[in-house]
Amino acid sequence: MFITRKALPRRTFLRGVGASLALPLLDAMVPPMTALADSPAGPARLRRLGFIYIPMGCDNTRWLPAANERLEDLSPTLEPLAPVKQHVSVITNLELANAYPGTHATSNSAFLSAARAKLTESTDYYLGTTVDQIAAKQIGQETQLPSLEMSMDLLSTVGQCDNGYACVYQNNLSWSSPTTPLPAEAHPRIIFERLFGDGGSLQERRNDRKQRASLLDTVTDDFNRLGRQLGPADRAKVSQFLESIREVERRIQKAEANSRENPLPDVDRPVGVPSAYADHAKLMFDLQLLALQGDITRVITFQLARETSNRTYPEIDVSDPHHPLTHHGNDPEKIANVAKINRFHVSLFADFLKRLRETPEGNGTLLDHVLYLYGSGMGNPNMHDHQNLPILVAGGAAGKMRGGRHIMFKEPTPLANLHLTLLDKVGVRLDKFADSTGHVDDLFEPLPV
Repeated sequence: MFITRKALPRRTFLRGVGASLALPLLDAMVPPMTALADSPAGPARLRRLGFIYIPMGCDNTRWLPAANERLEDLSPTLEPLAPVKQHVSVITNLELANAYPGTHATSNSAFLSAARAKLTESTDYYLGTTVDQIAAKQIGQETQLPSLEMSMDLLSTVGQCDNGYACVYQNNLSWSSPTTPLPAEAHPRIIFERLFGDGGSLQERRNDRKQRASLLDTVTDDFNRLGRQLGPADRAKVSQFLESIREVERRIQKAEANSRENPLPDVDRPVGVPSAYADHAKLMFDLQLLALQGDITRVITFQLARETSNRTYPEIDVSDPHHPLTHHGNDPEKIANVAKINRFHVSLFADFLKRLRETPEGNGTLLDHVLYLYGSGMGNPNMHDHQNLPILVAGGAAGKMRGGRHIMFKEPTPLANLHLTLLDKVGVRLDKFADSTGHVDDLFEPLPV
């Protein structure tokens, strides 16, 4: 028997005026007579990394799960992860020794670098290349965007922000070199156009939007052409992907329209984003899902709120600003409100994980083919310490990650060990990262019977 069908290239795009849409993995992209698990087009190996940052640590008493190896009874803060706990591992007793003397700026800057920030209020700042950018230099070179940096807040403060540390340390999670911070974007529209637009100046993109109701309207002809080469299952998959993009675009348009009709100033929130924090966060998570599904990028960082954030959370009945609450002085009511915020953030991440699990890809789901690290560079915010950090890892089944577990180190262990492990699992081999002393091998070993 002769097989003559050529596989559709993995980097296949639908193109239109001002639009360039990468497609999800399709059956037509798998070479004939080749097992998907062995195919270069297939995602059998882990190749995507995500990092979610929460500011100002947590209430550890409500975060820590039971002290056993299986993640069975979740703590109050982690309870929203119950539907996906088999894909999640909690890691206890990790530390950031290089984040001391204990500041908000160094909590943020050390989270992905594990490096000691130079104490300066000026532009002679110096840190270290962050783990996401080390990954991006290898696994990000085949994609449209080597990495994607996202945040929920405007990070435009300059000068000195925290105990003599320049604001640049607090504003940026990602650094492509010790002297090159990578600013994060908080506006869904700008991220959407980075993912699916086809370049051009800001004014050109605005003119394009005026001439069409949707970015997707311009790719219809190309989709119809491509559809003749696809089987029914692939056509359905592409249609569903395009509909997901259209829904995200519709929500962005709605937020922009509401902003014009009801202009409410917010020093932390960009104009034209959803007014409710949860709506904004879900939109940002959905943009990540689309970016991963279309293989537009393989490395993502996302700051759920900035250090020293004074954001309130009326959606969960927390009317006091976040930062002052964390300096609680052991006031039970303030601690309880901190825990409410911690749980709220976890619930948004849990919803995202469920969406990843519901998205088929290759011989599994999108959740199988990503590794996400979620956590903070601060432990106890009332003490400004950097021990016993709230850390969990999700996804990774294609790399044989064993979820549903609680990994407890007997002694404080560098967070850099986990970074080194995650790099290794996406094919980036390093002997050492920052102050690492080894790997977190338990993540990828079976639980004892």
